[in-house]
Amino acid sequence: MQLSPATVADEHEWVRERTEVVTLIDDVRANLGEAFGTEVDSVSVADYRREVDAVFADGDLAVNVAALVALLRDLDVENDYPGFVVDELLGRELAGMIAGNQPLRLLGEATFHYADIMHHVDDEAAGVDDLDAALAAGFQTRLPGWDWTEGENPFSVE
Repeated sequence: MQLSPATVADEHEWVRERTEVVTLIDDVRANLGEAFGTEVDSVSVADYRREVDAVFADGDLAVNVAALVALLRDLDVENDYPGFVVDELLGRELAGMIAGNQPLRLLGEATFHYADIMHHVDDEAAGVDDLDAALAAGFQTRLPGWDWTEGENPFSVE
């Protein structure tokens, strides 16, 4: 794989146009909201695209996200199961990168596995469903809409 600014721009455009991820984000948010007894705001395509742009505007982050996206887009393993660990590893890492710093990173990684169970794509490479789950988990974690992330944190020390 060769990464260049043009490659990163191409992956940015691919992720930006993968708007079916927004449906998965909203499904994950609805299910997690129900599980935790809270209302979670839905995400619009415009919200998703704005946050994709923010991730790719940070060059250090963008090159790493682009590399993982490209790997997952192309990852396929004969009979799939032997590749189960590598696509899970790459997907979890991508979700964490997108989600942000701790504790959001850990939440993005954990949510990846939840989203991955909810989503399967039959007609593409095996890594694509993990890619969609990673994008959904990472972006749903970093986007506003969870009440606990709004307002002042009671554990902050002044």
